[in-house]
Amino acid sequence: MGRPPGSGGSPGSGGPPPSYSAPSSREEPPDGGPEEETGERETLGRIFLTRVLEPGDETGGCWVRELGVTEVVRRLREGGPALPGAGEKRWAGLRARAVRADPCQDLAVARTAGVRFVPPGTAEWPRQLDDLGDARPLGLWVRGLPSLRMWALRSVAVVGARACTAYGAHMAAEIAAGLTERGWVVVSGGAYGVDGAAHRGALGAGGATVAVLACGVDRPYPPGHTRLITRIAEQGLVIGELPPGDHPTPSRFILRNRVIAALTRGTVVVEAALRSGSLVTARAAQRLGRHTMGVPGPATSALSAGVHAMLRGGADLVTDAAEIVEQVGAMGELAPDRRGPVLPTDLLDPRTRQVLAGLPARGAGTADEIARRAQTTQDDAVARLYELRALGYVERHSDGWKLTRQTTISVHEGRSPR
Repeated sequence: MGRPPGSGGSPGSGGPPPSYSAPSSREEPPDGGPEEETGERETLGRIFLTRVLEPGDETGGCWVRELGVTEVVRRLREGGPALPGAGEKRWAGLRARAVRADPCQDLAVARTAGVRFVPPGTAEWPRQLDDLGDARPLGLWVRGLPSLRMWALRSVAVVGARACTAYGAHMAAEIAAGLTERGWVVVSGGAYGVDGAAHRGALGAGGATVAVLACGVDRPYPPGHTRLITRIAEQGLVIGELPPGDHPTPSRFILRNRVIAALTRGTVVVEAALRSGSLVTARAAQRLGRHTMGVPGPATSALSAGVHAMLRGGADLVTDAAEIVEQVGAMGELAPDRRGPVLPTDLLDPRTRQVLAGLPARGAGTADEIARRAQTTQDDAVARLYELRALGYVERHSDGWKLTRQTTISVHEGRSPR
């Protein structure tokens, strides 16, 4: 498979971290002209806010949109009256976080770990994340060389149950491998179960995959997937909203799912119980106008109940990569028609098949009887019976015509006689 576009080094991946110039910073003002200084101040301010605000905080996002990053940072550092929408206790909690936040230190740790920070508005920022509105990430920490923006242009999320069955793991891996072979990037959450199977399927096919974590990208989670996530970072991308060293929490996993949904062209759910985090991803995708797809499982499986509820609610049923690409790809990228096997009798002339069907299942029949059943003349029936005899379907006996032993079951049960 060819590498996705933009798979080389990405913007902003090298060079020293910019100096922070917030009012209370100990650093010297950055070099460069006013535009460069403003951009660096904005970036450092966003890094500061990733330490203070939780992912998906719409109130904080509203502050940033209405007041600007620099003003929000100043108010958090200097104190004073709470910003609109923040109660006294919450404002005190945010202020306590702000006191401990050190964006320059975060950048130094990130650089040591080979991690870069991608803020909105830069060349590598995936613009589809702007659809999240005030819940848009303040920026993304990215580990890996390819361009996130370019990879996200042709990406599909494959998510599902952590405690998946062997069937779920097999389907996730097969779908991921098929997508990468078609030039699509597989995005998932790096978790056990379906997520891990999807990442491994993509990597095994030599393809591209992105893991979206609910923690700092320098500390892989779960710990049992350290080797897998390290391999993803070497061959693909590991991204997240939280600064280096930050830990996951249940709410951060749920909020992480909105990034998976917004980043990709569509979300495929492979096994999910009725209360599953992967269904949160699918619902977010649906709200954002993305494609939502589900892989069906056994009707008796509780791990497929959530997927089946999705399908009843209007999600698209898919069974392989070709059907997924038909949904998310360009016009004309159609999955092949599904057809059953071609039987030897399918190649017969329709009228000859009618004569064959006119023979009794047991015993022999006369040419006259067979002609009546086939609704044709006796001469036509005899001619077609000799044709069928030459092909090995019937035998001639003194008392009439009968099916050969190999044909008896196949003709009356729809199976091949050969």
